[in-house]
Amino acid sequence: MWRGRWRTAGGALVRVVLVWAVSTLTMLALAGILPDFRLQSGDGDSITQIGLAAAWGAGAFGLLSALVWPVLVRALLLVPALVLGLLVFFLNGSLLLMALSLVPAGRGEVAPETAVVVAAVMSAVASATSTALAVRDDEAYRRRLYRLADRRRRRQPGAPPGGGGRGRAGAPGADASAPGLVFLQLDGVGYETLRRAVRNGLMPTVAGRLDAGHRIASWRTDWSSQTGASQLGILHGSTFDVPAFRWYEKETGEVVVCNRPTSAAELQRRAVRRTADGGLLTLDGASRGNLFSGGADQLALVLSVSARRGRANRSRAGYFAYFSDPANAVRTALSFVAEVAREMGQSLRARIRGDRPRVARGGLYPLIRAFATVVERDVVVAAVIGDMLAGRAAVYADLVAYDEVAHHSGPHGRDADQVLARLDRSLALIARVAEHAPRAYRIVLLSDHGQSPGETFLGRYGLTLKDLVRAGCGLPVSRRAGRTPSGAEARAAVLAALHRPVEEGEEAHPRRGSEPVVLASGNLGLISFPAVPGRASRERIERAHPALLATLANHPGVGFVLVDGVVLGPGGAEARLDVPGEAEELLAPYGPGAAAAVRRTDTFPHVADVMVNSAYDPDTGEVHAFEEQIGSHGGLGGEQGHPFLMWPTELSDPGGELVGAEAVHGVLRRWLREADGPQIPVIRSAGLSGEEPVEDPRPEAAVDGILPSAGDPVPDETR
Repeated sequence: MWRGRWRTAGGALVRVVLVWAVSTLTMLALAGILPDFRLQSGDGDSITQIGLAAAWGAGAFGLLSALVWPVLVRALLLVPALVLGLLVFFLNGSLLLMALSLVPAGRGEVAPETAVVVAAVMSAVASATSTALAVRDDEAYRRRLYRLADRRRRRQPGAPPGGGGRGRAGAPGADASAPGLVFLQLDGVGYETLRRAVRNGLMPTVAGRLDAGHRIASWRTDWSSQTGASQLGILHGSTFDVPAFRWYEKETGEVVVCNRPTSAAELQRRAVRRTADGGLLTLDGASRGNLFSGGADQLALVLSVSARRGRANRSRAGYFAYFSDPANAVRTALSFVAEVAREMGQSLRARIRGDRPRVARGGLYPLIRAFATVVERDVVVAAVIGDMLAGRAAVYADLVAYDEVAHHSGPHGRDADQVLARLDRSLALIARVAEHAPRAYRIVLLSDHGQSPGETFLGRYGLTLKDLVRAGCGLPVSRRAGRTPSGAEARAAVLAALHRPVEEGEEAHPRRGSEPVVLASGNLGLISFPAVPGRASRERIERAHPALLATLANHPGVGFVLVDGVVLGPGGAEARLDVPGEAEELLAPYGPGAAAAVRRTDTFPHVADVMVNSAYDPDTGEVHAFEEQIGSHGGLGGEQGHPFLMWPTELSDPGGELVGAEAVHGVLRRWLREADGPQIPVIRSAGLSGEEPVEDPRPEAAVDGILPSAGDPVPDETR
């Protein structure tokens, strides 16, 4: 035993010495390259003295990084996450200045701006060297992972002294020997898109899992084929009364937007009330990069809690955990700059080639894309790895990179393919770490929707849906066609990371009046009349605006219109939803289940007065988004309504076709029970934001989880 301990200590000492030596050589090289950085006194020194000065400076910088850096990051927890990402470089440079001030005889001297560069390079080199040495020694790497896992478990309340077991001692299903489940959502990747990527060799990790026996199936979304509805259904078991990505609620006069933090929190509260259940992740779960928490008590980058302020808000804790290692900040920052340059180059090439369709990709979009494809990806992957090292029972994480790029570059282009290849490398990293986790993990891949290509409604017809509605109502239309802003999730995540509100002002609170409120969700449009209480009848709309419905239904860019339980199509076609077969015949081009999806949405309390679905070409799979997106989702038509579910053979077959996110929720919950035994039912479930617990409205229902109180701070193991 003692021999093993001495061997372990000796190996650790050798790695420290090697990292120190590499850091010293790096500092010497930088001193020779950079004019404002020197390691010798003004009188000149020997090579030995310069080398000793470099070793002293490198050692001092390493110690300060290990001891002082975590304290600095903890002191800045309330700083906006992306601001911290920028501060990392200046703070790291400050530590280097402090380290050089400790070098004897004043031999270390560097300009402040150069110190930032030197510190960044040294942090990156030291991190890479340490990781490479650990990976080469498989046992050392395994021990390092186990130490991290034990450290994370000990931070949690109720953890046993030895660090064993799960995060919460005595929690239901606390058998650490049972396999854990990691659900990785590839946002916007449709079933056919994934199959195409595998065939073309873009995703070898996914291909290898399929070859090893993983199974894959397509499932069908509701009419509202977007992340808000799908993820709410997957995590909380309810998509009821989510008619679109954004909609107007007459009783409050507000626009609900799925990616606005306050709206996401309200939607989660409604789902918990309806199901009387906390969510999929209530038992030792973690939610990473999602719109909703799923009932998890370990949260990072979760939009539904990002509107809260103070240390109890764990939504941005993942950023701080990630940036607490300066090497991570350096690596991500370099990748961020490279991604901005890549987007600018790709956009320029698209303009030079005259690609069609095409949307504007200037302004802040390159930065938003880089955030989604680099920063958020890196932070979410790091959080998932930390969850596996901590032995979490269930982890659900959303990777939004593909969805963001496909909106602006198209779902089948070279730009989107490159993102899929990089996502595959992230999956490979997670799979490798899973081999060293303290428990076995089954990795399930899934998506929330697909994407359908096509030129925008504005690009094809020269006017927006709002312009068309105003013309049909006899209202003045601006001669200059405006643009409908995109509702991609990444923009909201950026604003949340900066502590900025999302879509406030008139967009969130339209002025009440006789003019209609027109909203877009991909190729699904919603029209509401604020002056009409409740849902407006067809007769009332036609009496007030005789030409509106005919104008919409007969426009070549519109596929069909839903108003007051009736579907209107081109050429005067009509189908009542309460007459069997009529809607099925009219909506047949949109595929099986289209009529059922429309019929269900028609029952929602907050369905718009008029719902408009764009035209769809079954031969090309194209739709026309009412937003500025050439890859879109949100309505019916094409790949957008056919996401995928991929699972290992150890899990049971889903059983038949999955229709709706609520059905996927049922399958995932069953897999959790298979992995960890039957869940313990509870009769009452606590609401969000300190609400009183609600009684289970279902007779003799067994509720499968509890929701932690939002009013009580819960330690985040990623800090």
